Amino acid sequence: MSVIDPARKVAPDLRRRRTSRPAWEEKPSAAGQVTRGTVLTGVVLAVLIPLWVVLVTSLSSRETINEAGGLVLVPREIDFSAYVTIFSGGLVARALWISTLVTVLGTAVSLTMTVLAAYGLSRPGSVAHRGLLFYFLLTFLIYPGMVPSYLVVTGLGLKNSIWALIMPTAISVFNLVVIRAFFQNIPAELLDSARIDGAGEFRILARIVLPLSRAVIAVVGLFYAVGYWNVWFNALLYMDDNSKFPIQRILQSFILAGQSPNTSGMAVGVSMPPTLAIKMAVVIVTVSPIVLVYPFVQRHFVKGVIIGAVKG
Repeated sequence: MSVIDPARKVAPDLRRRRTSRPAWEEKPSAAGQVTRGTVLTGVVLAVLIPLWVVLVTSLSSRETINEAGGLVLVPREIDFSAYVTIFSGGLVARALWISTLVTVLGTAVSLTMTVLAAYGLSRPGSVAHRGLLFYFLLTFLIYPGMVPSYLVVTGLGLKNSIWALIMPTAISVFNLVVIRAFFQNIPAELLDSARIDGAGEFRILARIVLPLSRAVIAVVGLFYAVGYWNVWFNALLYMDDNSKFPIQRILQSFILAGQSPNTSGMAVGVSMPPTLAIKMAVVIVTVSPIVLVYPFVQRHFVKGVIIGAVKG
């Protein structure tokens, strides 16, 4: 009489359970895969083709642009005269330096203030916890408006200063709520054990909380950096000195003026690059830093947003 091993009898059932998926996770049909691939390909092309056209146009000569009737899709030769023109007068180089300074300094200030505020608001026993949290959340519903903000900035003497581009947007309540939710997910037992060992709040924040929060901090830092790099409206309001314009204000002046401000003093008879190539070159210079930085933060993007936005 043979004895049936119970493990052998249960193994097929377990294997069947492991391979089975919920209805929303089932493998899509062939038509579904083709449709998904087509949609994703269309989205990618919708993003890449305009960037390609801008890049090719910025590297095209006057003859190529005239033959294409405007924007160039198929390159013929490479001409860097537009980039030489925009960098020759120093206006774009100075604007890039100001934008870089505002982005680095503003991101550091915003991350520091947001992390400190989020950590304090994530601790239930902190002083005036509910009142401060309500005060921050109230800004979602009530915004002071343009005129009061302008009066505050000018009253503090920040006009025509890079701090006018940083301090009005130093803390984003949305980013603060995301980081606070992430901090609340850190086990309280881990923080209590550090307190028992004699660690203070700043030491706990620096040695325990921040190393566990790299993903969400990287994502929020990217949000802040993109915001400061693309700052335009605050520069329009608070900056009158064109020597302190960020790159976005220079881009606006290039587009509205119809030609590069650096070309006004060039000698007669010098072959000038076309205006459209100059505009496209400024666009490429403007978007390149963010495009180059984003891949290094991309791996933290989804994880940081999902974990920081959902508690529990």
